[in-house]
Amino acid sequence: MNVAVEHIATDQPPDDAKARDLDYGWQPGNRIELLENGEAYFPAVFEAMRQAQREILLETFILFEDKVGHELQGILIEAAQRGVKVIVSLDGFGCGELSPAFLSELAEAGVKVQMFDPAAKIVGIRTNWFRRLHRKIVVVDAAVAFIGGINFSADHLGDFGPEAKQDYAVQVSGQAVADLHHFALAQSGRQVRTRRGWRRRQQRPSLWPTHTDDGLVRLIYRDNLQHRDDIEEAYIHALSKAQKRVVIANAYFFPGYRLLREIRNAARRGVQVQLIMQGQPDVLLAKLAARMLYDYLLKDGVVIHEYCQRPLHGKVALVDDDWSTVGSSNLDPLSLSLNLEANVLIRDRAFNQQLYQSLETLARNHCQTMPEKRKPRLWLWRLTVGFLVFHVMRHFPALTGWLPAHKPRLKPFESQAHEH
Repeated sequence: MNVAVEHIATDQPPDDAKARDLDYGWQPGNRIELLENGEAYFPAVFEAMRQAQREILLETFILFEDKVGHELQGILIEAAQRGVKVIVSLDGFGCGELSPAFLSELAEAGVKVQMFDPAAKIVGIRTNWFRRLHRKIVVVDAAVAFIGGINFSADHLGDFGPEAKQDYAVQVSGQAVADLHHFALAQSGRQVRTRRGWRRRQQRPSLWPTHTDDGLVRLIYRDNLQHRDDIEEAYIHALSKAQKRVVIANAYFFPGYRLLREIRNAARRGVQVQLIMQGQPDVLLAKLAARMLYDYLLKDGVVIHEYCQRPLHGKVALVDDDWSTVGSSNLDPLSLSLNLEANVLIRDRAFNQQLYQSLETLARNHCQTMPEKRKPRLWLWRLTVGFLVFHVMRHFPALTGWLPAHKPRLKPFESQAHEH
């Protein structure tokens, strides 16, 4: 039976309970570690899985049958064989090239493999382009969690070559792991006991905690039900609070007007605003779309860097000295309007400074900075391409509404040789 993925049971709280808990969703007392690229991420997540005693929950957009994918497969099989409950949720588009043999080996070892919105190719072309499971989450024994933008593929390692991706994730230990665990378990379609912290997801609590202790973490996500714009709202709220600095590093940058306006307004009131974007994109349209916005932002003092060493795949940002976000969500129509995404918000000064130093090194040593006054590009073909790219990207989410409607599902993979 197919399992619906986009549902979490919720109950409405009384108004007085909501009023008493202004910091709902923010979990204190966490340890957050920045993991930059596969060199830091894969050893950390693989070691946690090897030490698992009870449960591994994994969601990813991409899993390839390369050296990273095969190592992951071996770890999951070994964990399942020693009695660990292993649930793996894969996107039907991003993981659509996995072979039946690769998946069967997992299933036959006892790993519960689920594919989000799988679809057969038509005339060799994939049809499940939209509403992807784009999250990257791993939770081990409900004790440690990993979340960010890094997929399980060798192109996140430097030895992959010039096309190796620059990316970020975090390892979280502490009270916030309970929220990540509950979320991942619920999204896998498993019946879970509703935690008190999840009974108010429809209430839109404050995105800015009333206290400023370090180690605060909050999970935010977007789905196509009650949480369509939670991640976008978190960015807008943080930008409106900015007083000193803003740094946004995002692979695919083409946000809506409200977010663009908050970026511009922060720069206008004297905040140092830096954007780090792709200079070597894996999708040329992404670079063209982002450049349509440059003049709008540069004229108000926003500093724009293009990362030119290799493809930028990160989805991170920081505001002032203590607010940061890391996750799977780009700032483009796919992530903000269609995909299933998840980020964490972090209030921690040491982590903020660590992320700032990493991004500052990136901007200073490996980027080219766009000039404040660029030469006008008035050639007819540039104007035509710019106009088409801008309006196609801007209206892309609405255009997808003309496509045949469907409800994406998680479908369990069962090996033909594996009897249940």
